[in-house]
Amino acid sequence: MSTNKTTAAQPVHDIAGGWITEKQGTEVPVFLRVSYVVIASCCVAYLILYMYGETGNEERGALVKQFNLATFTSEPLMYGIAALVALFFIGVSVFAAQKDTTTKDNE
Repeated sequence: MSTNKTTAAQPVHDIAGGWITEKQGTEVPVFLRVSYVVIASCCVAYLILYMYGETGNEERGALVKQFNLATFTSEPLMYGIAALVALFFIGVSVFAAQKDTTTKDNE
């Protein structure tokens, strides 16, 4: 019974046309904040490490190197994409780390 009273006291906020619901004042869990940083780091590292393909592979490495020589590879473009991904995830992490500043007056 006590759980019903606490859930009834906290208003529920619908996001995305009712697809997502959240209780007002709920903070983002720490593990989720950390996961943003880990996922972002892995994505950027993957883009940088495999910028030219899997050249270290024993079976396909030589073919990938030949393909890279035959085609145009743009190192600045790949670093730019990695930077955009990093900026996106930094923005998401900052947004997730902020406290909820909305008040009941804004509703």
